[in-house]
Amino acid sequence: MSELTANLVNIVGAGPGDPELITVRGMHLLAAADVVIYAGSLVNPKLLDYCRPDCEIFDSAGMNLDEVIAVIKDRHAKGKRVVRLHTGDPSIYGAIREQMDILEAAGIPFRVTPGVSSFCAAAAALKKEYVLPEVSQTVILTRMEGRTPVPEAEDIRNLAKINATMIIFLSVHMIDELVNRLLVGYPADTPAAVVYKASWPEEKQVVGTLADIAQKVKNAKIGRTALVTVGRFLGDEYALSKLYDKGFSHGYRAAKPE
Repeated sequence: MSELTANLVNIVGAGPGDPELITVRGMHLLAAADVVIYAGSLVNPKLLDYCRPDCEIFDSAGMNLDEVIAVIKDRHAKGKRVVRLHTGDPSIYGAIREQMDILEAAGIPFRVTPGVSSFCAAAAALKKEYVLPEVSQTVILTRMEGRTPVPEAEDIRNLAKINATMIIFLSVHMIDELVNRLLVGYPADTPAAVVYKASWPEEKQVVGTLADIAQKVKNAKIGRTALVTVGRFLGDEYALSKLYDKGFSHGYRAAKPE
């Protein structure tokens, strides 16, 4: 694999937590790395077991952007194979655009290896499918504003009016206000589920409706590192897919007569 031998900086998605849910490519990149800078506040440290004993490890939880970039530039200039390890898939709340822009401006080549996002792990944990025929064909990934603002048009009160499947990141600590905003668009009996640390050994699931999910979350003492999922996809009523309907033909299969 060229990523292992070329003098590239590799930005890698670590997956949702379980060390076995990193991609095969990501695992190989960690195994070949001379330097790994990982997001220690969220990435499972067991992923570092894939690294060589002599690999230089940096925890970026206590580093600012300038410090992270300084390490990357210095080690890359020395011909080291650098991996920047982000939680989940780095394209979702990974803050990698600013890093990529700096690397590009500096003429440092890089590649991105995607990862399994926590919202995918949450669906797997719940044994649910986010898009169901005649229920929802749209998935909204969003968050409440905190220290990082959200564009006004993307306020959850506006998004809730669509009644699509919604997965809310980084907001479980504001569960009461979140539910109040969701109720602007969703009925109170809309199913909701919160998954804490999906795929980790300490994973927790709280299932209810918008009428009771806030209290259930507080009873479970979940205050961070959890996704809030909302929508009728959590229910049991849906239409069967046309994809496998024997009476429905497509480019790979002719319909079978009754």
